[in-house]
Amino acid sequence: MTEITRIFDLLPYYVENFKPKDDALAVKEDGVWKKFSIGQYIQVSDNLTYGLIAMGVKPGDTIATITNNRPEWNFLDMAIMQAGAIHVPVYPTISAADYQYIFNHAGIKFVFVAGEELSKRIKEASTACPTVEEVFTFKTRKDFRNIYDIVDLGQENPVPEKVQEIKNKIGPHDLATIIYTSGTTGNPKGVMLSHHNIISNFKAVSYIPTFGEEGKALSFLPLCHVYERMLNYLYQYLGISIYYAESLATITDNIKEIHPDMMCCVPRLLEKIYDRIQASGRKLKGVKRMIFFWAVDLALHYDVQGNNNAWYMLRHKIADKLIYSKWREALGGNFKIIVSGGASIQPRLVKTFRAAGL
Repeated sequence: MTEITRIFDLLPYYVENFKPKDDALAVKEDGVWKKFSIGQYIQVSDNLTYGLIAMGVKPGDTIATITNNRPEWNFLDMAIMQAGAIHVPVYPTISAADYQYIFNHAGIKFVFVAGEELSKRIKEASTACPTVEEVFTFKTRKDFRNIYDIVDLGQENPVPEKVQEIKNKIGPHDLATIIYTSGTTGNPKGVMLSHHNIISNFKAVSYIPTFGEEGKALSFLPLCHVYERMLNYLYQYLGISIYYAESLATITDNIKEIHPDMMCCVPRLLEKIYDRIQASGRKLKGVKRMIFFWAVDLALHYDVQGNNNAWYMLRHKIADKLIYSKWREALGGNFKIIVSGGASIQPRLVKTFRAAGL
């Protein structure tokens, strides 16, 4: 049985502990959910590892990724670490000067970038970064090699014994990643995190989700932020399928499509959902409108510690049958955990969503 002491140990652990399924990772492309099984996840990651080694990547090298959330992020994440290199995920919204600073400060060897315009910007910015040897894209684009070119290279040059030798030398306290702060108070600061730093975090909260490998998580907060990244590993540790939202604008549609059990968000998203709930109530007429806003008001008096008396719970039961159940259904019908972070959350949001069983 695999013991998870390095992040890439999650892959064999997943195979050993969970039933095969076709959606270990999923993303919506061209209107269709594209799914990857754990077998495909491992195969692509391994071939990427071989490809990186064939291109001269050595333990201790640093590789940057600049992309929205997608399965290829996971493939690269595992491949980079399996090659003994250091993954440096970077926000896609910072200035050219900050990219140059990070690339030079971290001594970046390769950069993987999503988006045509951003790829051109990064390629231009990297001319001032002597350690950067090449910029790659995630899709076929003129003047760039892409991630799947490296997968093909790895398929042609498999070196599993060499990879195993590299992995055997990596310990739990070795550096896994460098995550840069936004740099709002000066130059970006690189936070160095070991495998143990991250593993200890997701293991510490692994008891919280009460659902198991049949569950689904919706992911849309940036994976270059350590919290969403930690949760991403948590989902893999528990065998939970990871579905990547198309964009912030499509989150509610994606929720209805995949019926997730869990997601992590910021308070602003919950504010928008709350506003939509209010707007739907304002469209009602007569008794229906009166009942709707009675339920809204009742939710605002909900005690999140569970200290609600019998009279309150009787009314809550009625409100749940008539109103709250419809809210849950509109949000996929399966939510068991919604994590909010990054800013303070209004008490009315907590009360409303908890009262509604979310």
